[in-house]
Amino acid sequence: MKTIRLTMAQALVRALAAQWTEIGGQRQPLIAGVFAIFGHGNVAGLGEALHGMRERLPTFRAHNEQAMAHAAIAFAKASRRRRMMACTSSIGPGATNMVTAAAVAHVNRLPLLLLPGDVYASRRPDPVLQQIEDFGDGTVSANDCFRPVSRFFDRLTRPEQLIQSLSRALQVLTDPAECGPVTLALCQDVQAEAFDYPESLFEDRLWLPRRPEPDRNELAAAVELMKAARKPLVIAGGGVLYSEAESQLLAFCEAHRIPSAETQAGKSALPSGHPLNLGAIGVTGTAAANAMAREADLVLAIGTRLQDFTTGSWALFQNPAMRFLGLNTTAFDAGKHRAQPLVCDARVGLERLGEHLGDWRAPAGWTGKAADRKAKWLPEARKATDAPVAPSEGQLPSDAQVIGAVQRMSESTDVVVCAAGGLPGELHKLWEAGAPGGYHMEYGFSCMGYEIAGGLGVKMADPSRHVTVMVGDGSYLMMNSEIATSIMLGMNLTIVVLDNRGYGCINRLQMATGGAPFNNLLRNTAHLELPAIDFAAHAASLGAQASKVANLDKLEAALKKARKAKKTTVIVIDTDPLASTEAGGHWWDVAVPEVSQRKSVLAARAQYDKARRAQKLGD
Repeated sequence: MKTIRLTMAQALVRALAAQWTEIGGQRQPLIAGVFAIFGHGNVAGLGEALHGMRERLPTFRAHNEQAMAHAAIAFAKASRRRRMMACTSSIGPGATNMVTAAAVAHVNRLPLLLLPGDVYASRRPDPVLQQIEDFGDGTVSANDCFRPVSRFFDRLTRPEQLIQSLSRALQVLTDPAECGPVTLALCQDVQAEAFDYPESLFEDRLWLPRRPEPDRNELAAAVELMKAARKPLVIAGGGVLYSEAESQLLAFCEAHRIPSAETQAGKSALPSGHPLNLGAIGVTGTAAANAMAREADLVLAIGTRLQDFTTGSWALFQNPAMRFLGLNTTAFDAGKHRAQPLVCDARVGLERLGEHLGDWRAPAGWTGKAADRKAKWLPEARKATDAPVAPSEGQLPSDAQVIGAVQRMSESTDVVVCAAGGLPGELHKLWEAGAPGGYHMEYGFSCMGYEIAGGLGVKMADPSRHVTVMVGDGSYLMMNSEIATSIMLGMNLTIVVLDNRGYGCINRLQMATGGAPFNNLLRNTAHLELPAIDFAAHAASLGAQASKVANLDKLEAALKKARKAKKTTVIVIDTDPLASTEAGGHWWDVAVPEVSQRKSVLAARAQYDKARRAQKLGD
């Protein structure tokens, strides 16, 4: 066996550069690059190794560890999980900064390779700078925080452990069922230790997507359920896009005349204008999709986790005969809530179902009802997003009206990026997605601060698409540093900052549950004075072109100008913190106190108890 003597860090980097995938007939690196913020736990070992391989495995310098991991996650999502990135940090706060991002990747089933530095395996200089010491367990370090939010975790305490550990890591990152974050904690002394590695570790390896076929018995049961259904409904989740199955979904729905609704992750799998696409479902759903869901007797859930926003906290589906058919690559998700599982790849599963269903179609009356309900919904949606004809003096636009302005200035190939707060709900309900992947939402973990970093990752995945990030002032203040990174990398984004002067979404929820406005909007906080935050000036200080606009007309003009810009443009507009779209939507289970001195809380509790009676848990 031929060997080559390398440090563990050098071997890791060389092996990562040898991993390939194939997209559209073209070979591309599986690992597109490494985001790195160096510190004493990774600069000497891994930093030296990355420098030596910088021509084959690019290293990108970021400004915040959590943000760089968000960018890597967004890159993987925009790449349909076919390509991914790695992120490395030092051993202490740099590592723990990435834990939140690991949770984002875990919830959303997205590949992310985390390479935090770790303590000394030898323990000779313990405790080192930034080391977390457990008083009762000498094996614990800060990186143990990654265990519950990693699909695979390993700590490399000897250089030869890399051979087996990296192989397992790559299997998880590329497996459609296991896919999620992988953490390889790299002890800083071991990074620098040499070992005679087999040359086979560095041979090129091609990773193609695995497309598991359905089990024969599960397929037969699924076909029987479908043929018995009189009111079938599809829910398209993110798995449709990850499987690149949007064409198969379209053909399936058209062939069998089944209406389809979409989750946050599944939005854009079908064109918004298609007559069978009823749009968003659940808490932030359209009136059309939710009305059909209430009556459905069979729900074909494709590539979705069926979280509470999708199911209306399990109070949306009201037909006593309703059954779930869960088409998913993982049995964990396929069998949720007593669903009939169909464990397979989404593309393959739709093809096999279609073959066995033959010329079976949903009843014409059911399909016609879906079309009627969509026709009634569209004017309601347009009413919410249209600019006011004659706004009153001082009237601020709603989030929905800003969304309408962005929509009017967008092209079908554009990508809109968002994450947390009230904007995702309005976008889910109102945005008209064009090409697949044109709607990029992080709403599995609903992580504030993902937006701008996520936009950077999306742009890096496909620089040809125009990327518009929509972000509230709260999320902007939490994480904005990657504006500077976008300037450094020449990745021009359009960032629209909606300033409602606080956490408007949670303030509305607080009031809806009977609470007093408290500690959410800036004006309702304990303060000596209210800051007059100049977001445009701040963004300009990071290198962006930036301006504040006074109204929707000027917003549209600024958006038009931003399309031609060579670098990131930030546009700020003040918005109404209280306005939201009343049309559509569904109840969401947010527990209200049983005892309170506030009459409004007690009234909200009575409504809450009444709504909970509609939940169908275990049915």
